[in-house]
Amino acid sequence: MGMMKTYIEEAERSLLHTYNRYQVVFDHGDGVRLFDLDNKSYLDFVSGIGVFALGYGNREYNAAIKRQVDKILHTSNYYYNVPAIEAAKAIKKVSGMDRVFFTNSGAEAVEGAIKTARKYAYLKDGRTDHEIIAMEHSFHGRTFGALSVTGTKKYREAFEPMIGNIRFAALNDIESVKANISDKTCAILFETVQGEGGIHPADADFLKEIRQICDEKDILLMLDEIQCGMGRTGEYFAWQRYGVKPDVMTSAKALGCGVPVGAFMMTEKVGESSLKAGDHGTTYGGNPLGGAAICEVLRQFEERHITDHVKETGKYLYEVLERIKNDHPEEITDHRGVGMMQGLEFDHSVADIINKALEKGLVLINAGTNIIRFLPPLVIEKADVDEMADILDECIS
Repeated sequence: MGMMKTYIEEAERSLLHTYNRYQVVFDHGDGVRLFDLDNKSYLDFVSGIGVFALGYGNREYNAAIKRQVDKILHTSNYYYNVPAIEAAKAIKKVSGMDRVFFTNSGAEAVEGAIKTARKYAYLKDGRTDHEIIAMEHSFHGRTFGALSVTGTKKYREAFEPMIGNIRFAALNDIESVKANISDKTCAILFETVQGEGGIHPADADFLKEIRQICDEKDILLMLDEIQCGMGRTGEYFAWQRYGVKPDVMTSAKALGCGVPVGAFMMTEKVGESSLKAGDHGTTYGGNPLGGAAICEVLRQFEERHITDHVKETGKYLYEVLERIKNDHPEEITDHRGVGMMQGLEFDHSVADIINKALEKGLVLINAGTNIIRFLPPLVIEKADVDEMADILDECIS
């Protein structure tokens, strides 16, 4: 612990105090395991908050990144680069969307989606008083636009005023959405499965009804797939489970599996009548390194049938967590989720359980104060689920 303690003390002296970090310094990873500076092994059920979908030390991924590093990392968007073009083609194929804009993060992708909605509406009627309906308990990021549509007051209040004309409805409550719709509404935005808000999937009927309303009124349906997308629920994107396609969607996290990338995508109809040359930009977005990462991630997803694996192993994870819930009825009040995005809700804070698990070599994360969130690498096997369950059981007991 000596070396780790030194680094942790240095971090506390040097880094801005915006995180309450767990007392561990991770040094390297292998498969679904992380190792700290003392070489202690941990089973990882967080995957860097849903980022490291293909596991650590993935040789083919690392090789693809290294090849690109030796070629070129950055050119700016004044010029074309092959990896970004190939990445756009690959992501169009799995998403069914038509136009792609690459960013460096999920929050930036949400910012772009908001600008798209406003420009789309502006081009229709020349007005600048359009409204976006977002959901309570949602999480879309920490930049001003993304924060403005994040439906948790405590994240927003110190930074008011937010961007204006945002209304909040309740996920899966169609009447609350309808109550907020007016001739000013230009978009309805939500996570197909709410992540930070406690693992709440959208209901099929809710999604279908919203799609219908959006079609009738020419409102954009915008789905945030930053955490729940890229195979996490057993489909490339969670909306594909419902057969309801958005007009605009955001992606990030596992899209790059470690290299910071994001994207917002749209249909041709929206692309033709929203952002034009000069309306939006980014220095780093769509750089060759990010493009190479996306191409390799999508190549492996296809070659290794990742979504099929998630369906099968995710089902097993569901059964195991259901059993744990039934074994601890006095503490665990609910179990929700799909694929490898699941949550156990407790009637108390889960901080102690997560800390105990870390001591025993299991990495877990919370969603809110009383929910344990399970976001393992998508390549975990049933044996990893069993190992996780044994440690978790011990920590709860």
